[in-house]
Amino acid sequence: MASTPEPLNPDQALQRLAAYLQRPGRSIIGLMGPPGAGKSTLSARIVAHFGTQAQVVPMDGYHLANSELERLDRRGRKGAPDTFDAWGYVVLLQRLRQQAADEVVYAPEFRRTLKEPIAGAIPIASDVRLLIAEGNYLGLDTGAWAGVAPLLDELWYVEVDDALRRQRLTARHIQFGRTPEDAARWVEVTDEPNARLIAGTRARAQCVVRLD
Repeated sequence: MASTPEPLNPDQALQRLAAYLQRPGRSIIGLMGPPGAGKSTLSARIVAHFGTQAQVVPMDGYHLANSELERLDRRGRKGAPDTFDAWGYVVLLQRLRQQAADEVVYAPEFRRTLKEPIAGAIPIASDVRLLIAEGNYLGLDTGAWAGVAPLLDELWYVEVDDALRRQRLTARHIQFGRTPEDAARWVEVTDEPNARLIAGTRARAQCVVRLD
């Protein structure tokens, strides 16, 4: 596979997205990258820039519920590829590709304060021209995840300095209730193996955005 082009900065990324709005119909751009890379930050900047023309469709809404993770004995690996309903996310993207003019599609949202997904929390109207599919595993080519990339107009990889990314992750875990020691351990044992897996999908991206 050909190597990805030189990374864009956020302003260049916005210019690239603006070109999609000159096309007829809806475009779906995927933002993937390791935990803490800044996908949500970039998504928020895109929506702030384009207003009602753009909307984020996060993969995180398809986290399995904590009770199901406990049943499957996966609670300690929450955030790994098999702790999401990947098929559910694929079906959502398929619906958004085929959305009727009078239809509202509802997507789930992950609430960090609850540490659980909430169904039907994100209404997506048919006239939204630019959808940002945001999540860690959009570039995986195994299992149900392999069905995501074909539904996207482009797949982007978001990256940042690795030390800064780890600092952000640790701070996020502390913010949502972990002790500093537990946060550091979770980053090392759970987040970093996932980050390495995601880094292996970078070559599948048509665009790289650097957020340093």
